[in-house]
Amino acid sequence: MTEAEVGVRVPTTGELVERAAGLRALLQANEEQTDRERRLAEANVRAVRDAGLCRIMVPRRFGGYETDMRTFLAAMSEVATGSAATSWAMSLINVCAWLIGLFPERAQREVWGEDPDTWGAGSLNPFAGEARRVEGGVVVTGRWPYSSGCLHAQWGVVGLHIVDERGEIEDLGLSLIPMRELSIEDTWFMAGMRGTGSNTIVANEAFVPEHRFLSYAAGAFEGRYRTEHKDEALYRSAFVPVTVLILVPAQMGLARAALEYVTEAAAQRGITHTGFTRQRDSVGFQIRLAEAAITIDGAHLHAFRAADDIDRAAAAGEYPDKTARARMRLDTARAARHCREALDMLVEAHGTSSLADSNPLQRMWRDMEVASRHAITDWIVNLEIYGKLLVGIEPNITELI
Repeated sequence: MTEAEVGVRVPTTGELVERAAGLRALLQANEEQTDRERRLAEANVRAVRDAGLCRIMVPRRFGGYETDMRTFLAAMSEVATGSAATSWAMSLINVCAWLIGLFPERAQREVWGEDPDTWGAGSLNPFAGEARRVEGGVVVTGRWPYSSGCLHAQWGVVGLHIVDERGEIEDLGLSLIPMRELSIEDTWFMAGMRGTGSNTIVANEAFVPEHRFLSYAAGAFEGRYRTEHKDEALYRSAFVPVTVLILVPAQMGLARAALEYVTEAAAQRGITHTGFTRQRDSVGFQIRLAEAAITIDGAHLHAFRAADDIDRAAAAGEYPDKTARARMRLDTARAARHCREALDMLVEAHGTSSLADSNPLQRMWRDMEVASRHAITDWIVNLEIYGKLLVGIEPNITELI
């Protein structure tokens, strides 16, 4: 047992959700600043760190909580009821902690040996960074856009491909690089999710020692990880459903917050050019609200089903087959689609003023439009992947299953 483990009590799922709920007023108060400055308010970052909400996927050996995907979804979606941008950035920091937990003990100790609140951020894209082998590791140069959370991280968690002397790719994988050896380009200019600060990480001839490289090609996508701690169920979880599912808690909490806002406003708002002085008295409004609410419920059912399936398999020491993993990925895409559809319904129900600059619903709508359109949760692509596997055809459109 390490010193960090002494006296550490792992909070329950309910306790972590309660901590997240306790931040809601602060996060909401800082939403305009976060959106305007295109980065999380420092008060948000401190509050999340102080609440331990980025220890969810840090090993207990280093003072983390090492929970599970259900707990992650519940806590991060609750953060999103106060700030979707904060939830998104912290969700990505959490999944980077999970990814670091797949590396050898030596690499993990370099990250967390001094502080369990050391954070990683980056991008899994192996084609954004090119590396060549040198004695003891590789040297990498690259640019990784959309690195959510990078403004608050101490380590880069970035994909790369290794080329041989002929310039041909010989391996693909993930690397860990201290942020002091990287730079950040200010490239995140988007209509929504502005506050995530998902800028571009840049490496110029950065050395990555062998123990800080995790090969995709050698089996990471099939659950063959480098951690020596095979008894830790969290780090037996299936790679791709985890790295996809982490995108939806921000959308889930955002949809719930929008539903709450529109429901509460309905007691004071009328419907223009009708006799309704309160929206809540209109059957049409009631139907729209009910449809939005049940659509949000559907998003949660799909997301938590995927989380529970991931957790059950990991606890049993089993790796789900490709069809099961594709269905978990499709569950995630379904959840994202449902959240976006529900917010559209709520904007329609609330009325044209939803899109006024002074109305918080317009920021929620912008954030959802960006968050729900991540390429890996594309609805049609995910349907095709799952459909091909159901009829016994190997998908030829992605390696990420």
